[in-house]
Amino acid sequence: MTSAETSAETSARPAAVPRPQPAVDTAPLRALRRRRALLQVACWVVTAFMVVPVYLIALAAFSSRSALNEFPLRFLPTSFSTETMSTFLSSTGVLAGLINSIMVGLLTLVVSFLIGVPAGYAIARFAFRGHDQYQLFLLFTRALPIVVLSVPLAQLFLSTGVYDTPLAVTLLHSALALPTTILLTSAVFLAVPVDAEEAARIFGCTPVGAFTRVVLPLALPGIAAASIFTFVMSWNEVLGATILTLNQRTLPAQVLSSLSDSPLAFRFAGGFFLIIPAIVFIAVMRRYLLNMWGTTIR
Repeated sequence: MTSAETSAETSARPAAVPRPQPAVDTAPLRALRRRRALLQVACWVVTAFMVVPVYLIALAAFSSRSALNEFPLRFLPTSFSTETMSTFLSSTGVLAGLINSIMVGLLTLVVSFLIGVPAGYAIARFAFRGHDQYQLFLLFTRALPIVVLSVPLAQLFLSTGVYDTPLAVTLLHSALALPTTILLTSAVFLAVPVDAEEAARIFGCTPVGAFTRVVLPLALPGIAAASIFTFVMSWNEVLGATILTLNQRTLPAQVLSSLSDSPLAFRFAGGFFLIIPAIVFIAVMRRYLLNMWGTTIR
């Protein structure tokens, strides 16, 4: 067959009809986009729910007395004034309460982690009698009302001469923070590979050396994230500090005890000043929040 005949036969054949492509179902993609949009909206709503009160308190704290007495109050700042904050800071007991709060918060961190970190490591690494019951007991201890601990401790501290001191508040806050610290650090240590610790033991490290040189550095970000709960709990705790102190009160207890006979400016400035240290501490430690539950070890 010649090339001319071949080309003629080829041209005589009917053209191939393209097969219809199946329709792509875009419903799952649209549903995924809707879920993402709803999630973003929910995040914005939650953020606004938490940020708007802080903004309003800050706006009132840095407004003049005349602006606070206006009705209706302005949502946007019209005049900036440090009169309210300066009045609050110059009030009796405020600076002393601030120093006591910082001291109690830092001491609570030290005490709770000196006891809670080894206890969390023991729960994560060792199986002992009553292991599960011990964790349940920690949860029950954390569920106790503060008054249940404060009143007996006040009687004990009065008899031992520790009453009305920052040490008394530190001991109470440490007792409140220890269950949470132990449970969080145990979850962090569970995520640290046992093989790394065993390798350190093979290369000559003692159990304490393997813990301090290998396990602790790996778990340090999660431990630092757990410290947020301890510090914020100690900073915001009011009832126990009010019961255990009279003259050496923390800043929240000092503000609470003087709210009934304080002007409106003092209340706004006190509320703003109480939330700032906790926000700053959380902002510093936020990079470690991912490690808090032991899901990621950097």
